[in-house]
Amino acid sequence: MSWWSWDHAVATLPLLLDGFRTTLLATVLGTLIAVVLGLVVAIVRRSAPGIITAPVTGAVEFIRMTPLVVQLVFANLLLAPYFDALTIGIWVLGIHYTTYMAEVYRAGIDSVPKGQWEAATALSLPHTRTWRAVIIPQAIRATLPALGNYAISMFKETPFLMVIYVAEMVNQAQNYGAATYRYTEPITIAGLIFLAASYPTSVLVRRLEKRLA
Repeated sequence: MSWWSWDHAVATLPLLLDGFRTTLLATVLGTLIAVVLGLVVAIVRRSAPGIITAPVTGAVEFIRMTPLVVQLVFANLLLAPYFDALTIGIWVLGIHYTTYMAEVYRAGIDSVPKGQWEAATALSLPHTRTWRAVIIPQAIRATLPALGNYAISMFKETPFLMVIYVAEMVNQAQNYGAATYRYTEPITIAGLIFLAASYPTSVLVRRLEKRLA
């Protein structure tokens, strides 16, 4: 038996492309959740009183220090009666990466020159407007490349969704292999699709980083 069959390679494509759509959906929605919640967490940790920042910091550290796979399985055990596996997976991915993006935002906020804060105070700008009009735009500009890199990392970690039976691309490849006893073709093509999607994105992120430097 040949190690490679073009017939199986062609036959597995519809399943893999269907799984790729699920992978892409999980990445896009998970990234949106992480981008928004990460900014909220960064602002809370930067400006809220200690009684609020302490539990937020504890939750962030707990999530960062526990494996994503464990979080997926635990969340699925708790929430499976109420939500479908893809929804659970998207939120777990988003919240997991929130903890990393929050640190990126924190570094971006800290990089805003002190004079910007002093100028906003001198102009008597309200606290919320200082954040919205002065600090956040500069912080986001400084953090865009790092946020892009984390989005790529999330894309490459979507195969972990298979542990809660989400039909993402690698799961579909394994399903095809289990049904046909041909794993080489689906796994290889899945890897090539990941490469084809992530490499151009990483190049764009590097260009953006150089442009913003």
